[in-house]
Amino acid sequence: MSSNATEARHGKAEGLDMFAPAEILRLLASGQQEAAKTVDSAIPSIARAADLAAATLRSGGKLVYAGAGSAGLVAIADALELPGTYGIAPEQITVLFAGGLSATVDLPGGPEDDAALGARDAHIVGAGDCVICVSASGSTPYTVAVADVAKARGAKLVAMANNAGARLLEGADVAILLETPPEVIAGSTRMGAATAQKIAFNMLSTLTAVKLGHVHDGHMVNLRADNDKLRIRAARMVAEIAGIGFEEARAWMDAAGGSVKVAVLLAAGAADADAARALLTRSGHVLRLALDELQAQQKSSMKRA
Repeated sequence: MSSNATEARHGKAEGLDMFAPAEILRLLASGQQEAAKTVDSAIPSIARAADLAAATLRSGGKLVYAGAGSAGLVAIADALELPGTYGIAPEQITVLFAGGLSATVDLPGGPEDDAALGARDAHIVGAGDCVICVSASGSTPYTVAVADVAKARGAKLVAMANNAGARLLEGADVAILLETPPEVIAGSTRMGAATAQKIAFNMLSTLTAVKLGHVHDGHMVNLRADNDKLRIRAARMVAEIAGIGFEEARAWMDAAGGSVKVAVLLAAGAADADAARALLTRSGHVLRLALDELQAQQKSSMKRA
């Protein structure tokens, strides 16, 4: 077997196909749980990656996710959630997937070996972008090629892999190493390795959103409320943050054009939606800072009166 942990055989897998179903499932669950624990040691790296991602988005650059196979699918899942969950402009989120997104239907393996394809796909990367490359082995030719182009063009590079000493991690601005143990099914990195990747991506993108001011007291206050469930969720957020009733919160949401942040500021006494948006602009779109400024304005007005 390979010396790479992602290809090694699990110590308890011998005779697996003869185990009782419940015993197999317990071993599979244990493998996922052990993999998840490896994320803890990567927390400092994930924090640095979030700094880079937030700075990039704040300055108008793109966040580019790149990967192949199951690791690429994990990256896609994270990337596609950001516009809806945190209101990040879709044009600032790009996904590079070996073979293109149409390849997710049957997931052919060939494109991940195509370094030239990775280099061509990476033509969209600019110096002001942040590229997040993920590969369980850390040696996938497509993904490594994207990383090399990103470095050559002066983009910030975040590299995530599950094997120490991986080629992908070399020269990255931030290297996120998730040292997951061997898979119960040897080489099946859609299992433990992908579980750890999913957790790391969740943490990275969520911390990025916090840094951008899109989270307030645990609420996703910059969500895109474009269906009934989300419109109800948005109104509940406004009600809780502003300390008002649900129906009043819905009315403020209508007046705010669907923006939770603007609705909260209106409920707190902002003169109108334009004034609320001006407060947000001055605060860097951080609701807490905008509320503080609004409160200071109101106190100043009371003193003058």
